[in-house]
Amino acid sequence: MPLLEPDPAALRPHESRTPAADRVPDELSHGADERLRDDLTRLLGADKAHNVLGKVSDLVKYASDASPYRFLPRVVVIAEDVADVSAVLAYARAEGRHVVFRAAGTSLNGQAQGEDVLVDVRRHWAGVEVLDDGARARVRPGTTVFRANAALARHGRVLGPDPASSIACTIGGVVANNASGMTAGTTRNSYRTVASLTFVLPSGTVVDTAAPDADELLARAEPRLCEQLLALKSEIEADAELTARIRAKYEIKNTNGYRLDAFLDGRTPVEILRGLMVGSEGTFGFISEVVFDTLPLDREVSTALLFFPSLPAAAAAVPRFNAAGALAVELMDGNTLRASVSVAGVPGDWAQLPKEAAALLVEFRAPDRAGQEAYERAAARVVEGLELISPVPSVRNEFTRDAATIAGYWKARKAFVTAVGGARPAGTTLITEDFAVPPARLAEACEALLELQTRHGFDAAVAGHAAHGNLHFLLAFDAGRPADVDRYAAFMDDFCRLTVERFDGSLKAEHATGRNIAPFLELEWGPRATELMWRTKQVIDPDGVLAPRIVLDRDPRAHLRGLKTIPRVEDVADPCIECGFCEPTCPSQDLTTTPRQRIVLRREMMRQPEGAPVEDALLASYGYDAVDTCAGDSTCKLACPVGIDTGALMKDMRHRRHSAREERIAALTARHFAAVETSARLAVAAAERVGDRLLSSVTGLARKAVRPDLVPQWLPQIPGAAARELPRTRRSQASAVYYPACVNRIFGGPGEQRGPARAGGQRGPSLPQAVVALSARAGKPVWIPEDVTGTCCATIWHSKGYEEGSRLMANRIVEAAWGWTAGGTLPLVVDASSCTLGIAHEVVPYLTDDNRELHRELTVVDSLVWAADHLLPHLTVVRKTGSAVVHPTCSMEHLGDTAQLRTLAEACAEEVVVPDDAGCCAFAGDRGMLHEELTQSATAKEAAEVTSRHFDAHLSANRMCEIGMDKATGRSYHSVLLELERATRGGGARTGRA
Repeated sequence: MPLLEPDPAALRPHESRTPAADRVPDELSHGADERLRDDLTRLLGADKAHNVLGKVSDLVKYASDASPYRFLPRVVVIAEDVADVSAVLAYARAEGRHVVFRAAGTSLNGQAQGEDVLVDVRRHWAGVEVLDDGARARVRPGTTVFRANAALARHGRVLGPDPASSIACTIGGVVANNASGMTAGTTRNSYRTVASLTFVLPSGTVVDTAAPDADELLARAEPRLCEQLLALKSEIEADAELTARIRAKYEIKNTNGYRLDAFLDGRTPVEILRGLMVGSEGTFGFISEVVFDTLPLDREVSTALLFFPSLPAAAAAVPRFNAAGALAVELMDGNTLRASVSVAGVPGDWAQLPKEAAALLVEFRAPDRAGQEAYERAAARVVEGLELISPVPSVRNEFTRDAATIAGYWKARKAFVTAVGGARPAGTTLITEDFAVPPARLAEACEALLELQTRHGFDAAVAGHAAHGNLHFLLAFDAGRPADVDRYAAFMDDFCRLTVERFDGSLKAEHATGRNIAPFLELEWGPRATELMWRTKQVIDPDGVLAPRIVLDRDPRAHLRGLKTIPRVEDVADPCIECGFCEPTCPSQDLTTTPRQRIVLRREMMRQPEGAPVEDALLASYGYDAVDTCAGDSTCKLACPVGIDTGALMKDMRHRRHSAREERIAALTARHFAAVETSARLAVAAAERVGDRLLSSVTGLARKAVRPDLVPQWLPQIPGAAARELPRTRRSQASAVYYPACVNRIFGGPGEQRGPARAGGQRGPSLPQAVVALSARAGKPVWIPEDVTGTCCATIWHSKGYEEGSRLMANRIVEAAWGWTAGGTLPLVVDASSCTLGIAHEVVPYLTDDNRELHRELTVVDSLVWAADHLLPHLTVVRKTGSAVVHPTCSMEHLGDTAQLRTLAEACAEEVVVPDDAGCCAFAGDRGMLHEELTQSATAKEAAEVTSRHFDAHLSANRMCEIGMDKATGRSYHSVLLELERATRGGGARTGRA
């Protein structure tokens, strides 16, 4: 064991707790049954042993999805291919076991949870192939809707389904649940837009519905299945009353039960199966590939957020906008609007909106300007006849074409579940219900729903796809209190009867049956249709292997089984509703844990008695799986609609593990950073003479002896030392103060020492030289203070959780910057995006009150913004490279200056590509040197895109991220400012432009 290995107990929760009834039992502290784990390892092969997860922490982190349920799997298998899936299904049939498939885990009804073998089909199942110039798309099931649409957008196309969770939900789940969203309705959903499917039946038979001989192959492999499917088809078609009922049920949105209309729409067994697989929730097979017919991406958009005095009043206006041709009409009630103030960009005065108020988000989309203007005229006529309210100053009640304003409206709407869930009382479970009524009866349904909620003591939030008569509402209750569970049960009984008996509606419009509506399936469909669904399940899955109790369940109280308690955890994480929106952006998602899983594991610790075997086992894994392999980039905060910063929580965990001695040493390095900086630069210079192989060996040994999280691994990609002296500049007539980050004062760029020569064998300037030259060339000279040595943005310390070191350096840099900029009269330009973020935002919690006042007077400008907004208009580009690929860093995402990166790249290159899978490289200062596997995992998809073709330049604007991408791709990345300096060298300054 390394000498300074931290004590896992340091991460034990400090908060008081009461053991929960639904805690993981002590006997599972050792994880999966050894025989089960060994069986599956032998089944998949020794080379895939790492894909069988059996630690108790693995089981816990897969036990939760976005629903109110929690079921612990007995083992988790990460499937890499169809062969793995078929092997697991064969094992389950032979051993009498059950299998559930899980991709994104954004399910709201427990579909992504299983109590036996859970198969992860996200990690190795991403990919998009655009076909027929975008008219169709072949998509793998682990691909998010957002990622698929990014590939299609270049062709002016889009997928039909557009769920609010598109940033996180994956295609496999969307099709398996027939999820639709804001605009899909009954005509653009998966059932209507899927051209073909490839799937694995419970028997292991693989069916590609697009194959010309698909029915012939299926008949040969599964003759009895084909015969029984056709028999069911004949039986349904012979019953005129049932046929009419089935057709009527799908005139409005409906995902409750199986798609019985597949028997009416399909002519052959393969066609019937193609229809049945949509919305089957993983109970009929595994969907391994989907081909969609795509839709036009109409780019001329006009949108309004219109406020009404009441929910029924807003609902009553919906038919008018439908008649005017609106593509989307979204409803939000007062509770939803007020809760949305927790979402970045939402006006703060929404918190003062009357509780009775409601709003409609109305959007028209057209292929051209003439069509847009026609829609706007029609919309104006509708608005003239409405009684709208303006209860707070931010309300405009008008249509806009402004993209930023429209994006803000949609961000608030899509945050419905998470924003309202984040505002729920601490310790309560969130239930999301989803139903549909005939659109003409929407206002009546709203009134009935409000009355029902009041009668049962709930103050729910309501929103929905009003254009399609589809409402969602959220209820919060304490699943640990039997009286609260009984109240919820009584509400559900009354709600289901109301929806079916009064409105003949759908109990699930787009979230699929799941666990909470399964007991009410027969109430909606009647005994005849429900029994046909049971028979269909028996025909396709005779051994009952797949997803039991998720669609069909005869237990009338099944929806009350497995409700999860939500114990309180650290304040920063407590609002989490486990939605999973954070996961696609997390650098460690394919290596260890995601932000959601880090929180899920903390909650399980809080369910346990202190010192319980399960808690100890979770703590033993948490250090590496959660804390060490968190990049700390906080992109999870950007993805989370309520801004939960799990990265900040993990930095706090690092602090908890530090000994007093470690904190003192860290503070000492901050106090004497001038000497540390000089020594580091000299060490890097000396390293050039020693050689990479020896340094790698020495640091490797030191990491084993001390601790991997303390000693960085030497990498061949580490550049040589920076020049000893910074460029000479003058303070007089300077337009800005230029602060070269310490990383650029220690490490050189590609044009220095170890870096390759530029084209033609010429060495390029250093980054500080380039910034100085560009600024002078544009007529906006900068000044570098003589005393920058020994200062830093403090990220070195706060990223590792060293609080005293963070305080020392944060206050030092702010005091220095205030002096350099003459009390904030000049902007401070910083040449590394992470350091800009550090000085502009991340130092604030560590400042004294006086220094916070000084900080407010500073204007901190990232070098990208300085170059794009202030220099480029005054520069003349005289040469361009052919093609460039750019790497936007996570700090740029936080700062909001990725557009400037692209602007600069486009000034320097004829073709600029931003990889669809670009994300945080996880190098995170030195974290990529502490845990190489983290950067390797985080960059795998982006690196594959980058290396799939040739680029003349590889551009970013953060030295350590450039090193990380160098290692990931084998290409040489450099700052876009170096490229801009080359492109404008000899061009002189432009005049006459601001």
